Amino acid sequence: MAPRFDEIELELAAVSEFRNTPAGNVRIQASEHAANNILWPKLLKVLPDYPDIKVEITVDYALSDIVAQRYDAGVRLGDQVAKDMIAVPIGPSLRIAVVGSPEYFKQRQIPREPRDLAAHNCINLRLPTHGSLMQWDFEKDGHELKARVEGQWTFNSSVPILRAAVAGCGLGFLPEDMVAKELADGSLLRVLEDWCQPFAGYHIYYPNRREHSSAFGVVVDALRYTR
Repeated sequence: MAPRFDEIELELAAVSEFRNTPAGNVRIQASEHAANNILWPKLLKVLPDYPDIKVEITVDYALSDIVAQRYDAGVRLGDQVAKDMIAVPIGPSLRIAVVGSPEYFKQRQIPREPRDLAAHNCINLRLPTHGSLMQWDFEKDGHELKARVEGQWTFNSSVPILRAAVAGCGLGFLPEDMVAKELADGSLLRVLEDWCQPFAGYHIYYPNRREHSSAFGVVVDALRYTR
């Protein structure tokens, strides 16, 4: 009977190991920029070690109710997270860059302050939350200014805004890290830099009243930002 006992012990050990292995589905809602620049690169490094964890990322600019839509977590900027949620920072502070192509600036004056944007072709982003165009927020020396800009092009995604700016269609209002390559190679030029201040970066947030799986814990730990 001894060999059979050995088999049973091995089977029990296998079951125990399976139970201790993180497994399950994790659904996250995030903006396009957060998904591409934080969620994707960070989770790509970790998920191969956890084949039983499945992650579903929904790209959405709407500030939706993640509980009502049955998401495990959402990603928002720090100042957009509701006070009753647990929020974990997953990235550094962000900064916006106002950019245009050299070809565009051959035909236009360089804007020196936000009010000069009235004379420019600005590329707008339409937000799904209220269906309105995103305002361009500026700050300098403690003075905050919110600009509603006009232009020929409007998109509901930041990627075509970048392409349109590179193509000379107008000025884009985009995250600094998203245009770093184009600024470095000269295909885009930056303006109003002194009016663009750093602000709170992305946080993953979730209800504090819900029990979460071990798979969810692995995902949150993988995304957690440490300075």
